Amino acid sequence: MTAKPLAGGSDISSFDPSRPNGEAQIAGLVFALILVDENTLIAEANHAAENMLGCSAKRLLGKPLLDIIGPLDPRVEARLGEVDAALVARDVKIIAGENDARVNLTVSPLGSFPGWRVVTLWEIGHDEAGGEEELGSSHGAPSILAHEIKNPLAAIRGAGQLVARKLPLKDKKLAQMITDEVDRIARLIDRMQQLGAQNLDTAAPCNPHEAIRSAIATVRAANTNAAEISEEFDPSLPPVLANRDALEQVLINLISNARDAAGTEAETGTGTGTGAGEAGKITVKTRFVSGLAFSAIRLGRAVRLPIEITVSDNGPGIDPAMRDHVFEPFVSSKQSGQGLGLALVRKLVRDMNGSISHDRDTARGLTHFRIHLPMASTDQG
Repeated sequence: MTAKPLAGGSDISSFDPSRPNGEAQIAGLVFALILVDENTLIAEANHAAENMLGCSAKRLLGKPLLDIIGPLDPRVEARLGEVDAALVARDVKIIAGENDARVNLTVSPLGSFPGWRVVTLWEIGHDEAGGEEELGSSHGAPSILAHEIKNPLAAIRGAGQLVARKLPLKDKKLAQMITDEVDRIARLIDRMQQLGAQNLDTAAPCNPHEAIRSAIATVRAANTNAAEISEEFDPSLPPVLANRDALEQVLINLISNARDAAGTEAETGTGTGTGAGEAGKITVKTRFVSGLAFSAIRLGRAVRLPIEITVSDNGPGIDPAMRDHVFEPFVSSKQSGQGLGLALVRKLVRDMNGSISHDRDTARGLTHFRIHLPMASTDQG
């Protein structure tokens, strides 16, 4: 389909060939855009729609929209049945590929083409630009506590060094881990004291698999939970542009949460995936996501985020009432939780120009937390 100028306007690309035309602009959008005809059959879909729905545009063409993303809220479906009706719907549950997703949905009739409509979908589970002031101000309490935390950390570090001198060689690695973790936590606290600031540390090329393995080792050393942690790595993955300490802390939080959730599955037998009462399982997977589909708006430009790290567990999942709020400060499903872990995770990922989201695969009984980061070699300009 040939892109046409908007009604009442002109195609500026005809006057300036260096400007992107309508097709290029649509292809570069970071939200899903789908064109449907008078029968609500899909006629076109941009790159973001392909990625969100887990299907190529070629395979989407000619399919009824509701067969791809439905069933929807009956009120939304009824509105879609009115070919000349506009619609703005927030927090709508759709089927996106194999998973459920919650999106903001708009339907815009094209007045010059009766029956034709443009549908947009923006996944509200994805980390979105903005909200930095709210997040920064909400972390005032942890910032105040940072100084008090550092004092016992110094004592723990000193004790670890003292113990290391008396341990046999084969056990010195455990003592070194104590020292290394205290140093990393101290650096993290320094970050918390500046949590409301922008660009706290300079990102650098980082091997994501090294950070993942270090995080897994830390979680295993600190937790006796019997949940199995497995790796599914893409060995050809290029370095990411990230802060190594921050990335490791993000992964420690996510893997620890996954292990807690998977432990709940094993203890209570409440799982719906691999079988009630079966041992908990956590998988950390990496892959390269091509194209512009995963992007974040930063400083007025789109940043490509092709490196994906997914932490999955077979626990009972997040309470549906909390799924849209898990990254907010002081929101926690744990009885003793402070609700700071995932809020801090989101802030650290944002500082690396990344994006974090979560979804629930109800068919397989799995919860996924997905991090998307830029490549070290990507030109961010």
